[in-house]
Amino acid sequence: MRASNVFFSLLIVVAAVFLTSCSVLDGGKGTSLFDGKTLDGWTILKCEATVDDGTILIQEGNGLIQTEKQYGDFILEFEWKALRDDKWDSGVYFRYDSVPEGRPWPARYQVNLRQGMEGNVGALKEARTEGLMKVGQWNCFKLTVKGTTASLEMNEQPAWTADGLAGPAKGYIALQAEVPGGGKHRFRNITITELD
Repeated sequence: MRASNVFFSLLIVVAAVFLTSCSVLDGGKGTSLFDGKTLDGWTILKCEATVDDGTILIQEGNGLIQTEKQYGDFILEFEWKALRDDKWDSGVYFRYDSVPEGRPWPARYQVNLRQGMEGNVGALKEARTEGLMKVGQWNCFKLTVKGTTASLEMNEQPAWTADGLAGPAKGYIALQAEVPGGGKHRFRNITITELD
C-alpha cells in the first residue's frame, strides 16, 4: 500500500473519532462522570444497568442511574444510542433533589430521549427541537444549565435556549431506565463542567 493511501486512511479514522465524540467539545475542561469501566460515582435505583463495551448499558426496570453528587450550574456532555428500532424512550434528568414516593422518576426536569421528542424538556415551553436526531446512531448532547436558564446542542447544532427553571438550585443528574417500555439504551463519554 502506498504511503499516501495509509496517511489518507489514518486521516479518515481520526476525523471519525472527532466527529463521533462529545468529549472533544469542552476542550478537555470537563470532569468525566463515567470511566468506561465501572459505575463508580453512580447509584442505581429501581433498575438494572451494567458497564458493557465501554458504555453504560441500561438493561431492565423503571428507575434511574443517578449521580452520587448534586450539581448546580454546569455543562453536561454525553453520547447516547437507542438499541430499539422504534418506540425508544429514555431521558436524562437534572436539577432534582428527590424522587416522589411511589414513582420511578422525578417530577422534572428531563431532557427527553423519546422517539420524536429527543432533546425536548416538557416543563420548559421553549425547549423544543426538530430534525437534529440521528436515528440508529450515536447522538451527542451538550446541556448547559445556569441559574434559571438551560440550553441544548444536539450533534454540535444549537437546538434551543429556554428560561424558567424553578425548584432546587442544585440537584442530581440521572439516566432514565424505562425498560421494556422504552427499550435498552447505551450512554458513553459523559462529562460535566461545573460553572461558577
